[in-house]
Amino acid sequence: MRWHQILGLLYFLFFFPSPLLHSHLVCASPFINLPLSPLSPPPCPPDQRDALLHFKHSFVLDSKVSNDSCDEYILLTSYPKTNTWNKDIDCCSWYGVTCDNFTGNVVSLDLSCSWLEGDVHSISSLFLLRNLGSLDLSVLWLPFCNLTKFPFFLNSLKRLKDLDLSYNRISGEVPMWFWGISHDTLEQVDLSHNLLEGGIQHLHWNRLSSITLQNNSFQGPLPIPPPSTFYFDASDNGFTGKIPSSICQLSSLQSLSLSNNNLSGLMPPCFGDITNLEELDLSTNRLKGPLPRTLVKLENLSFLVLSHNEFNDIFPHWMEASQLQKLDLQFNKFHGEINFTAFELSFPILQILFISNNNFTGQWPTKFFSNKQLSVIDLSNNKFEGPIPLPSIETLYYSIASNKIIGKIPSLICTCIWLNVINLSNNDLTGSLPWCLTNFSTELSVLNLRMNYLKGTIPKSISLGSKLMTLDLSGNQFEGTLPRSLVNCTWLEVLDLSDNQIDDTFPIWLGALPNLKILILRSNNFKDVVIIPKGGLIFPELRILDLSNNNFSGPLPTNLIMNLKGMVNGEIGKDESLYMTRSFGGASYDNSVIVMMKGLEIQLVKILTIFTTIDLSHNSFQGDIPVVIGHLHSLIGLNLSQNYLTGSIPPTLGNLTNLGWLDLSSNKLSGVIPRNLGDLSSLGYLNLSKNQLNGRIPQDQQLSTFSSDSFSGNPSLCGTPLSKACPGNTQPPPPSSSSTFNHEGHKCWFKQKEVWIGYASGIVIGISIAYIAFATSKPKWLAREVTMLERRAAKWAEKPKRKAIKFHGQ
Repeated sequence: MRWHQILGLLYFLFFFPSPLLHSHLVCASPFINLPLSPLSPPPCPPDQRDALLHFKHSFVLDSKVSNDSCDEYILLTSYPKTNTWNKDIDCCSWYGVTCDNFTGNVVSLDLSCSWLEGDVHSISSLFLLRNLGSLDLSVLWLPFCNLTKFPFFLNSLKRLKDLDLSYNRISGEVPMWFWGISHDTLEQVDLSHNLLEGGIQHLHWNRLSSITLQNNSFQGPLPIPPPSTFYFDASDNGFTGKIPSSICQLSSLQSLSLSNNNLSGLMPPCFGDITNLEELDLSTNRLKGPLPRTLVKLENLSFLVLSHNEFNDIFPHWMEASQLQKLDLQFNKFHGEINFTAFELSFPILQILFISNNNFTGQWPTKFFSNKQLSVIDLSNNKFEGPIPLPSIETLYYSIASNKIIGKIPSLICTCIWLNVINLSNNDLTGSLPWCLTNFSTELSVLNLRMNYLKGTIPKSISLGSKLMTLDLSGNQFEGTLPRSLVNCTWLEVLDLSDNQIDDTFPIWLGALPNLKILILRSNNFKDVVIIPKGGLIFPELRILDLSNNNFSGPLPTNLIMNLKGMVNGEIGKDESLYMTRSFGGASYDNSVIVMMKGLEIQLVKILTIFTTIDLSHNSFQGDIPVVIGHLHSLIGLNLSQNYLTGSIPPTLGNLTNLGWLDLSSNKLSGVIPRNLGDLSSLGYLNLSKNQLNGRIPQDQQLSTFSSDSFSGNPSLCGTPLSKACPGNTQPPPPSSSSTFNHEGHKCWFKQKEVWIGYASGIVIGISIAYIAFATSKPKWLAREVTMLERRAAKWAEKPKRKAIKFHGQ
């Protein structure tokens, strides 16, 4: 073959290669580094490139816009994708942009978590991207979203397959034109976490496989997607009525979540026909009746969540669900004894078991869980009896609280070294606290033994490096002194030792704990003067301090009060979760305390992180009330009653603008009532009775709203609401300079910052109302104030600096 014939052959192969020949040329050709132009992807069309650049230039970059929402809540990483958008670079290589390899058309646009902030109308420039198959506009501007309506350019997209508009602020009803976009191609739609409302009539996309409507305000009957759907999430809305039986026609459905709606009636018996179903969540509705026995046909079911309904049935050991990993039946009306033999056969790989707050009875076999892989066991608030059923070696979360469990705490529980939470509270346990229980695990975060009959001393040695965050031994018969080793628990946030027989002095050494927020020593035998040396930082995070009903004496601890920065600075707690709730292994633990609130002993089943109160009542404290208390600007409640306090009421208490209750009764206080107490608009309870106060009760503002009980037992006090009239024009003298606060001495330490919790008092009481359990009937003041306080809480939640938080009960 001559040279010109060889060149001709190479020319032919170069411009008309077959896939096979090209593969040989790539391996053997000496021209391997030369570009093969016909095989390179074509560049992005100029009009589509310019449309994207126009879109980019309409926005500014701000890392704060997407960072928190993406990194914390969405578990993605936010970064400025549009930094790579440059006219000199092919737009197909830009971050967030994907092109078709054959035509160069932009087919996918992912702008989620891109730090973009700007005018939503610039999205209209994207109408030129007619070949888009995937569009992600989620989390564009959180927390200050500008996407308030559906971009109309979506109507021009005929090939769209995936559409994500989640985490915006799209409001109102869904326009009719939206339901017709990309009618024959759309497969995945995500409208979650918006402000959408109204009803949904039809979901007629022919190829729909996944639709997410979660966290909106949709109403009316539940819409049913087409049979091709395998993922359907309509949770956290306002859908009403029964679950239509037509949902059983979704033969491809694998995941169904209808939680947090207002659905009622029975679970359709045909649910068993959705044989591909793997995840089913119907929690927090008003569903009732027995479970349909057709559920036995769901052989692929791995997650079943039916909590917070009104189901009335026996334990579903009949299900034969060999693939089930999570079973959540809590807060229903399930009842009766459990067939443990059938339980083991039906759920061989179960990992999470929630059956709390039902009416189950009977006795668990002691070693029932020993050979299982359960990571979460919650049997609390039932009527189980007998000795403690030991958790599994794999268990992280273990709660048998509020049952009728008896006997001693077995030391074998210490073999479960991965336990994060142990809650044995409100049972009939006896004996002493096993030494190993405070030393067996470096992972233990919560140990709650409240309200049992445990006695003896608290073990002196607590594991060094412990991750313990909550230690609640209240309501037992522990005696002796506090173990100094508690100072090693540097993560400790809650320490409740109330209602025991501990005999000790005030544990000032606990002030070294950097995270301690709640210290409750009520009703013990603590004694002597509370001596707090000057200097040094102690109790920097403390927000609830209860030393009531002990034998403390001497003056009120001024230096202690001066160190309570968690009650001085309104900024503390601002960036935390709303409640002191912790998550462990798929379960949550709510810290709970009993406080004296407005003259009643109340259990807060959930504790707001901004809740602040001081209770030093029923002791033998003497002397004046320290004026520095008036600088605890975040304080919600103050109880100094049943002591031997003297002197006048400091006018600085009028600075406590968030104060909800004030009890100074049964002391020896004298002088007049400061007029500025009437400026405390949040004050809902006042008790100044049984003192030696004199003069006229200020008649203006808030003080005139209280009953005579608030002022009784002060013989020299007069004026409304007391029946004793004041003589002549007697006016209370102005407050003496000696009772005013020495600002120069404390100005630098008590420099007042901007208080962010202007509505804190209303929030604390209003939101907590829903979680308060009363031993007596509900008081009248509570019923009167609920509506007003909830309105305050709603206003506070709308503050722009506050993140929207939603809580899902387990």
